[in-house]
Amino acid sequence: MTIRQKLEIIKKMLGLTQTKLAEKFGVSFVAFNGWWTEKSIPRPKMQAAIEELFLEITGQKVIPSDQLSAKKRALKQKSSKYKSVIAEILNNPDICDRLILKLTYHSNSIEGSTLTEPDTAAILFDNAALPDKSLTEQLEAKNHQTALNYLFNYVLKKQKINEELILKLHSILMNGIRSDAGLYRNHGVRIKGVNLPTTNYIRVPDLMPKILLDARKTTKDIICLSADVHSRFEQIHPFSDGNGRIGRLLMNAMLLKENFAPAIIRQEQKQLYYTYLYKAQTKNDQSQLEDFICDTITDGFKILERLDIK
Repeated sequence: MTIRQKLEIIKKMLGLTQTKLAEKFGVSFVAFNGWWTEKSIPRPKMQAAIEELFLEITGQKVIPSDQLSAKKRALKQKSSKYKSVIAEILNNPDICDRLILKLTYHSNSIEGSTLTEPDTAAILFDNAALPDKSLTEQLEAKNHQTALNYLFNYVLKKQKINEELILKLHSILMNGIRSDAGLYRNHGVRIKGVNLPTTNYIRVPDLMPKILLDARKTTKDIICLSADVHSRFEQIHPFSDGNGRIGRLLMNAMLLKENFAPAIIRQEQKQLYYTYLYKAQTKNDQSQLEDFICDTITDGFKILERLDIK
C-alpha cells in the first residue's frame, strides 16, 4: 500500500481536511500536499509516524498494557478529586447543560442526525422549532435530553442498573417516534456496514438480564468492564432502533456509578469507534476500545473542569 493510499484512509477515518491532517503530523500544508500528490516522499521518521497512525485507526495497533494502565490510573486520580461526580454535574447547571448538549449532539449525529450543534442547543434549551429540519430529528434531540436527565437522577439515587432502566430509557428515547418504544425487537436485524451477526430476537429477553447483571458487577477496572458490556450489548442489538444511543447511555451509567465522568464519543470519531468496537466483538481484543474510551472519558472530565472540548 502506498503512502498516498494510507493517507486517504487516515483522512477518511478521522474525518479531517488535508489542512488539519497536515497539522496533526506537524508539517506545513505544502509539505503534506507534496505527499498527497506523490510529488515528494516523507522522510523516514515521518513515514514511521504515518504507519503508526494508519495501524491505530485501522484497528491493527497493539496497545501496550503499561500505556493503557497509565491512562486508567490518570482517570482514577481525576475521579478521586470528586466526592460525587453525578452530584457535581447536577449541582452545576452550566456543566450539566454542556454535558447534555455534547452527549445529545454527538450521539445522535453518530446515528445520522443532520442537526448541527447550534441546532441541537436551540432545540434543547430554547425550545426552538426548526422548520428546515425534520420533526423526527428534533424529537430525537429532546428525547435524548429527557433520557439523560432521567439517567442522571437515577444514578444520583444510587439505583441499580437493570432491565427496567434500559427499557425505560428506550421508551423515553423513542417516545413519539416508534410504536415499539420500550420493547425488545421481535424480528431479525443487521448492523449496517459490518459483517457481524446479531442475536436471534427470541434469545434477547434471556440475554439482556445476564448482560445487565454483568453491568453492575463490582470491579476495580470499570473501563474494561464498560468496554466489554458495551461491545456485547451492541452485538445483541436488543431493539429495533436506538441500540447505539441506548448502549452509550448504559456505558455512561456504569461510568457515573463508579464516579467517572461520562464518555463523550464525538461524531467525527465515528469510524474509529466502530473499528475498535468491531475488533472487540470479533478478535477477542478490546484494548483499543478501552484506550479509546479512556480518551472519551477524559473529554468528559474536561467539561467538569470547565475546559473547552470540540
